[in-house]
Amino acid sequence: MENMYLTRKAIRKLPGAIMKTVPMPEPEIIEGFGCRSRIGRICRESGFDAVLILTDGLLCNLGYLKAVENSLISEDIRYKVFDGITTEPRLEYIETGRSIALESGAKCIITIGGGSVMDTGKMVASGCRLKHLPVDMLLQKFLFVPEKSLPVIAVPSTAGTGAEVTVGAVITQRNGGKFASVIVGLDVHTVFLDSELTLKAPWNITASCGIDALSHGLEGAIADVRSSQSDIEKSRQCVRLVLENLPKLKEHPEDIAARGAMCLAANLGGNAINKQLAGYVHAFAHSIGAKYHIPHGKAIAMSLMPVMRSQMEKCIGQLSELAHFCNFDSIDALFRSLESVIALGDLELDGSIVVPEDFKELSVAIAKDSINYSAPMTFPRRQIMSILSEINKQK
Repeated sequence: MENMYLTRKAIRKLPGAIMKTVPMPEPEIIEGFGCRSRIGRICRESGFDAVLILTDGLLCNLGYLKAVENSLISEDIRYKVFDGITTEPRLEYIETGRSIALESGAKCIITIGGGSVMDTGKMVASGCRLKHLPVDMLLQKFLFVPEKSLPVIAVPSTAGTGAEVTVGAVITQRNGGKFASVIVGLDVHTVFLDSELTLKAPWNITASCGIDALSHGLEGAIADVRSSQSDIEKSRQCVRLVLENLPKLKEHPEDIAARGAMCLAANLGGNAINKQLAGYVHAFAHSIGAKYHIPHGKAIAMSLMPVMRSQMEKCIGQLSELAHFCNFDSIDALFRSLESVIALGDLELDGSIVVPEDFKELSVAIAKDSINYSAPMTFPRRQIMSILSEINKQK
C-alpha cells in the first residue's frame, strides 16, 4: 500500500497533463425554457438534412420529443428515433443506434435525456466514423476519432452530470462491468439547456443531480491542474449557482429561472470535468456507490464534506477565493452553506452502511480510482481510512 501511495504521489499531475492534449468540444450553448423547438432551424442552417434522435421512452411518454419533431418537420429534416435507452449505456444500445444512423444516412446525432443517453449518443456519433470497427472495439481508454465524430446536438433532461459536453463516456460491457473511454475528436455541435425538461423531476432527483453538479464545480475550483482564469471562474460560478438556486427549488419546484440556472450550473460542471477533472470526492463516491449500490448523487453527498475538510489546509487559498466569489466572508461560511444544501436534499445519508470491516477493501479501491483525477493532494492510506470513519459517523 505504501508503494502505491508513492506511485500515486509521483504521478498525481499526470492525468491533468494528459487531458490538456485532448481537444475539447466547444459547442454553441442555447438556453431558455422550450428552446429545443429551435433544433430544426439549427439543423437546416448546419446542413444536417437527416438526423437520428436518441432518447428514452419516459421522455417520449411525457411528450418532450414533440417540439423537436415538429421543428424538424417544419424545416424538412428527415429523422429517425431510437427511444430504447432504458438503463445505463450499454453496447447493445450503441450497436443499435449506430446501425440506424448509418442506414438512415444521419448527418447528426440528437441526444435528448440524462447522462446515459448522452454517453450513448457520444459513442454512436464516434462509432459512425469508425464503422469498420466492431462495437466492442470502441471500448478503448482513449478512442481516437479521425476528423471528428458525427456532430452531436445535446439536450440534457437533468441538471447534474454535465455529460452533454464531457469527452468521457462510461459504458456497461456485455459482462456487466463498466468501461470508461475518453473520446478524442468528439464534436458536440450545439447544446440546448432547456429547463422545461427538468420541470417535472421529483425533488430527490433534482437534489441529487444538483449536488453532483456542485461537486464538479467544487473539485474543479481546487484542482491541482494549470487552468485558465476563465475555466476557474466557470467552476466557481457552478458552485455559486447551485448554492443560490437549489434551495429555491425545494420550496418552489416550478421556479423556471432557478431551473435554468441549475441547467447552466450542470453545464459549467461538465466543463470542470473536461478541463480540471474531479478529485477524491468522486474517488470515494465511486467506490462507496459500487460497493453498496448507492446512487451516484447520494454517494457524492455522503463523501463531499468529509473529503473537503480533510484537504482544506492544502487548498486554503483556492477555497478562500471560492468563498469570496460566492459572497461568503470565510471558508467556514462556505462550508456551512455546502452542508445546508446537502441536508436540504433529504437523501437519507446514513453513513453507517459504510462499515469498518470494509474500510480496507474500500481504501484500496479509492486509492486506485484517485489516480484518474487531479486532486490537490495525495491521501495516504491512514487518511483514506480516517475519512471513511467520518462518513460512517454521518446520520
